[in-house]
Amino acid sequence: MLALRLTRTARPAVHLRRLLVTLAAAGTGFLLLSSLGYALSHPDAPSSAALRLAWCLTPLAATVHLAVAVSRTDPATKPRPGLSAIGLGPARLMVIAATTTALSTTLGSLLALLLFLHLRGDLTGMPFDGGAASFLASGMPLPVPASLTLLALVPAIASTAVALVLRPRDTRPATTRGPAHAYGHSGARETFGAYGRFGARRRRPAAEAVPEGQDQDTPPAPVSEPAPAADTATPDPDPTRPPTPRTAPSGLPWGIATVAAGLAVEAYTSRTAQASTVKLPGGLITGTPTILIGVALTALGLALAAPALTHLAGRLLQSARPGALRLLAGRVLMEEAGRIGRPLGVVCAVASTAYAMTALYDPAEPDVGPLTTLGMLLVTGCTVATLLTATVEARQSRADTTAALLRLGAPATMLRGAAGLRAAALLALFGPLTLVVAELAALPLTH
Repeated sequence: MLALRLTRTARPAVHLRRLLVTLAAAGTGFLLLSSLGYALSHPDAPSSAALRLAWCLTPLAATVHLAVAVSRTDPATKPRPGLSAIGLGPARLMVIAATTTALSTTLGSLLALLLFLHLRGDLTGMPFDGGAASFLASGMPLPVPASLTLLALVPAIASTAVALVLRPRDTRPATTRGPAHAYGHSGARETFGAYGRFGARRRRPAAEAVPEGQDQDTPPAPVSEPAPAADTATPDPDPTRPPTPRTAPSGLPWGIATVAAGLAVEAYTSRTAQASTVKLPGGLITGTPTILIGVALTALGLALAAPALTHLAGRLLQSARPGALRLLAGRVLMEEAGRIGRPLGVVCAVASTAYAMTALYDPAEPDVGPLTTLGMLLVTGCTVATLLTATVEARQSRADTTAALLRLGAPATMLRGAAGLRAAALLALFGPLTLVVAELAALPLTH
């Protein structure tokens, strides 16, 4: 009930994002039901029916990815002062986010079921003069358990993914989790306040006696405290120093290796003759299974390398004597590399895969069917919406920093200029990179 009230009283922008999740769940549910209808109307082609069902995994993954991104930006899942006092801690907020996602995706599955039944003619007469009867199994009884199982996939997977992503984590460092870690790994006591800022007094050995007249409140050194080693990290004596930027994501080597493996698989497959081919629904792509695996590996490698490339773009913006504008834009890109880089890499992977698939399109085949068009629209729309949602999340995470800059007198035009500079830097890096990877992926397939 609390999740329903929070859903009802949200702002229009939040409702719009939830509506996108509902529409994506409706489209994915319709594709799943269509694969079931094709299997019912073509009992002599189980492999084609299984391929159609496997083809629905890509829209399903895109829908779940969008649902997770929307739940991360939902104000109802943000910890606020006073919520823990009434029992709304991190675990309860996670449950609310998962329940809200389940409500949105369940509504989309119900819409998909109503549309599917309407097109079958179960609710009204057969529309479109029965032109879509090949994948609707009209005139045949629809198995209820199989239909409900397929429709429950999107709500179950999406709510589980949201619960896993938003589960409570202990973000405290290891030196502050208990009294046994009070001295950290370096053996030095943590210092706070003026004692740590202006430097602690030199400690005396434990066996040394305290002279008469000396302040007894001086904290003695522990007896078992070892001397800090020369190469051991010690606490920063100046807590006013700004934090260093986060380290670069470690996915660049794995991404490059995966892209190289995908290109190698495609090049090897194009030079060897194989009789077995795979034909996706709608005549969109025809090729050997190994070629499809190579295309998938290439797209996966591009998605893995995107966070590290985003961090690199931020570092390049700050090179060569940067001013305030480039420095601000670069630091934001470095901080938000993981949050923005992943969905941006998925968008680039989808674009490169679409380019490679068009290279394998057979003009002799029929035109792209409605289900293929729906699937492409779902994947493209979900990935772009996820990227925009991640941008909103990044903006929310640095709202305090933006407010502090405005209080210090920074003009709003500079903040907008920094945002435009970040977008231009990402476009200048990922645009040519996507085109190059797409050309390399399609080159072995067209020769």
